Amino acid sequence: MKSCVQICVTALLSFAVLTATMRLAAQDRQGDSQAAYTVVSLSSLGGTSGTGNTINDRNWAMGSADLPGNQTAHATMWLQGLTFDLGTLGGPNSGVEWPVKNSKGVVSGIAETDTTNPLGEAWSCSAFFPTVTGDICLGFRWQNGVMSALPTLGGYDGYAAGVNGLGQIVGWAENTTQDPTCVAPQVEQFEAVVWEPDNTMHQLPPYTGDPDSAATAINDQQQVVGISGTCDVAVGAFSAAHALLWQNGKPINLGSLGGVAWNTPAAINMNGEVVGFSDLPGDENGTPNFHAFLWTAQSGMQDLGTLSGDTYSEALDINTQGQIVGLSCTANFASCRAFIWENGVMTDLNTLIPPDSPLYLIDAGGITDSGEITGQASDSSAGTTPAFRAIPTSGNGAVATSPQRAEVPRIAMPDNLRQALLRRLGLDRSGARSR
Repeated sequence: MKSCVQICVTALLSFAVLTATMRLAAQDRQGDSQAAYTVVSLSSLGGTSGTGNTINDRNWAMGSADLPGNQTAHATMWLQGLTFDLGTLGGPNSGVEWPVKNSKGVVSGIAETDTTNPLGEAWSCSAFFPTVTGDICLGFRWQNGVMSALPTLGGYDGYAAGVNGLGQIVGWAENTTQDPTCVAPQVEQFEAVVWEPDNTMHQLPPYTGDPDSAATAINDQQQVVGISGTCDVAVGAFSAAHALLWQNGKPINLGSLGGVAWNTPAAINMNGEVVGFSDLPGDENGTPNFHAFLWTAQSGMQDLGTLSGDTYSEALDINTQGQIVGLSCTANFASCRAFIWENGVMTDLNTLIPPDSPLYLIDAGGITDSGEITGQASDSSAGTTPAFRAIPTSGNGAVATSPQRAEVPRIAMPDNLRQALLRRLGLDRSGARSR
């Protein structure tokens, strides 16, 4: 028997033209002449938090949402006003964390199984889930309502990141080598991989001299971006010593902004333009001090800076028009806000939404070619941190021609989001390195 998700998604695909027309008509009715975007809060799975990490050109927003109690999260898809729980591989947690740029119904992500890792590894997935369970985590391909596990290189764990329009998924997977550059609890080496539509896989080589690597995103020209470095704890830091572009399977070093860690490409568009974040000088102990970057073949890596008064920034997605979205944060990540960068200007996304919106936009995780944005917000009146969609009221939300409010008073980062971000960066509550 087909699942509700499979039936609903198939039906929505069949009526794609009709629903797109309906959406545009609704957008016209909602349009606020005083704002560049209409912003919509996306439903949770019973918890108080959700995050939109990516959005495809059918305007399917994807990410994760907490279940009741906020101790577990499931991979989630939001489309046409509906919220779908994509399930897990038998364990408690799952998520869609990197760019899904497939409009034919293929979704990639990570999910825990119901088996404990015998080596005691936390693995890369643990940084993206509400709790560390110690369960084996694998990359998944979700298609036609069914989530299937992707193979590893012989080790226990894997991680599926981005997927392109051809159905090729990139990520990283453990092999059986116990790597001396690993930092406990990580034990096994991992390498960047590409899974083909039939789930066969091939490995991408790390940069010269590096033992480990990971791939994060892929475009339809089969250009792949990712990181290369030491094993570390399999989450950023010195595993991201080098930012890479794999062209025809060969690694190209994209350079850095001067730091030795956290040099991480997050997305690549159809033009081969790469965005991400890279450390500045002074990070020798692995404590992050990164800025958002844009890399092009013509100009190399460009520091996009931060919003006024901020210390850190991350670029998380770029569309074909070159619009970039991400987040910008104060010192110690006490306050963060979503941004859009266009034509050399970084703008606080909160200044482009209606002034009466109850949402404060904390990060922007994905943007479509039509300019729709998804991310995570704070709704202080409801005490929640929901995923959101920001829909351009005209054109593609071009900042240069959009109405813009004065600076919006910033809010403190909700504690649950700040702790999740610090854990992902290997920092304690004070912002000091904890690993």
